Amino acid sequence: MNILGISAFYHDSAACLVRDGDIVAAAQEERFTRKKHDFSFPLKAIDYCLEAGKIKSDSLDFIAFYDKPFIKFERILETYLAFAPFGIQSFIMALPLWIKQKLWMKEFIKKQLNYEGKIIFPEHHESHAASAFFASPFEEAAFLTVDGVGEWTTTSYGIGRNNRIDILSEMKFPHSLGLLYSAFTYYTGFKVNSGEYKVMGLAPYGRPVYRELILSELIDLKEDGSFKLNMKYFNYCAGLTMTNRKFDKLFGGPPRKPESEVTQRDMDLARSVQDVTEEVMLRMACHIHRETKQKNLCLAGGVALNCVGNGKILREGPFDHIWIQPAAGDAGGALGAALFVWYQYLDNQRKVEGQKDFMKASCLGPEYSTPQFLDYLMANNIPYEELTPEQIPERIADLIDAQKTIGWFQGRMEFGPRALGARSIIGDARSPGMQEIMNLKIKFRESFRPFAPSVLREKVAGYFDLDRESPYMMLVAPVKENIRREMTPQEQAYFGLDKLHVSRSVIPAVTHVDYSARVQTVTEEDHSLYYKMIKIFDEKYGTPVIINTSFNVRGEPIVCSPEDAYMCFMRTNMDYLIMGNYLLNKEQQKPLSRDINWMKKFEND
Repeated sequence: MNILGISAFYHDSAACLVRDGDIVAAAQEERFTRKKHDFSFPLKAIDYCLEAGKIKSDSLDFIAFYDKPFIKFERILETYLAFAPFGIQSFIMALPLWIKQKLWMKEFIKKQLNYEGKIIFPEHHESHAASAFFASPFEEAAFLTVDGVGEWTTTSYGIGRNNRIDILSEMKFPHSLGLLYSAFTYYTGFKVNSGEYKVMGLAPYGRPVYRELILSELIDLKEDGSFKLNMKYFNYCAGLTMTNRKFDKLFGGPPRKPESEVTQRDMDLARSVQDVTEEVMLRMACHIHRETKQKNLCLAGGVALNCVGNGKILREGPFDHIWIQPAAGDAGGALGAALFVWYQYLDNQRKVEGQKDFMKASCLGPEYSTPQFLDYLMANNIPYEELTPEQIPERIADLIDAQKTIGWFQGRMEFGPRALGARSIIGDARSPGMQEIMNLKIKFRESFRPFAPSVLREKVAGYFDLDRESPYMMLVAPVKENIRREMTPQEQAYFGLDKLHVSRSVIPAVTHVDYSARVQTVTEEDHSLYYKMIKIFDEKYGTPVIINTSFNVRGEPIVCSPEDAYMCFMRTNMDYLIMGNYLLNKEQQKPLSRDINWMKKFEND
């Protein structure tokens, strides 16, 4: 039984192939088209999934699309009518795509894929809930889905048991935690549906000076986590912007211009909305626990990518265990839709005994063979050194100790926004200057952005206040006090981005200014070669922690192919690239001709 799941036309389009309940393949369209957050119909991702499953579209038994287009159009139409004549410009802009494609999704899919079988349309938050629960290691659990908006729903919770999910309660548009966070993303000068990570990373530099103003003016928050937004301050229902002039007046000025200097006010705004978001998430979790009496919680939806909030639910919330879908955003909706069909629509049995989870370490994308790597290197006359698999871990560990930055390209590409040891850039977490070097000279992004640690699973408790695995980099945890560095009175007085220049622990490159870290635990079972490399680094140099950041630069998706990896390697100040068994030294490479168009693409992202 082959089921193809599809998400498309909002952001992060993706495809997934599920065969007899097994996740065969999943990938975002952006990785193939090289357009970040590509929302177009995911033909290339679909082609990859079918190829990975060694089938053609006529062998598919079902296709599942991740939401109900007619209900979504109903919401858009009713919203614009409610605000008429305001919003007519954005409505006219949206209408052609709906008339041409979105309203006729069933016919469109059949035509695009030359498919004549059955197409199932779960609701958007059903797809999120299915991606959270059905892929989890739990036989029974509560689930919480929070995002911007699906059709009408912005938040839902319920219970998953065996092969069923039941949504018990929902919140509806326009009252949305995801859209509140995106409003502040817009207001602080970052791109909506892309820059939310930046707001989360900027927050620890600020003070929560606007927290009470947000709670008193913008959001009427109840004890159970439900809320209503004060819509007089927002423009997203009818306009082309997220906020309006009343919002500007409330917070003392217009939105920050993109690419302009980040001020203390922007940092304070980021901190304030982050604090409010964490409070809402925690209240929701506590209410769900009271209502469902479940010990386990599964999370999905774009807000579930807020790993600081996730960490707070784990530490301060009432659940024994939480599990977050690694592709929590709309890309994961493709996976959830396919799993929904297999379990709930077709009523197939779900067995979790002895199962970690069903995500296969989220390594569900394309993989390249040794001959494919060699063909690419030889065809392009690229100098390389061939290593055996046994030589790679120690050689890379030595390069990390020598303060080199390395592109790491091994195995199947990750599904979701995090690099987990397949398409990563790695470096020395002990280096005080490595965060700034990697941000400015390799990633070409803001210096304040934190980097995540990869740590051996068995050593995590020695470095972080975390007593369990975090394989998908979805939890933020405090750095252990005994490895923190005591700051001088002068350093304690640092303000704003000056905090960046203070070394805070024995692993300063992955210790954020609030002594937190977005932790990835690594096991040999999930990432054999990556694990062995970190273990040798620990044995030789005394630290089981390295920097792991995604193998891309600002404005570009994570690399997918050997060509993507080589071009990214050459266009940055990375020192080495290891692709399969082949090690490339930057000093031995011929320089690329200056690519002005490529530089412009991310400079204005």
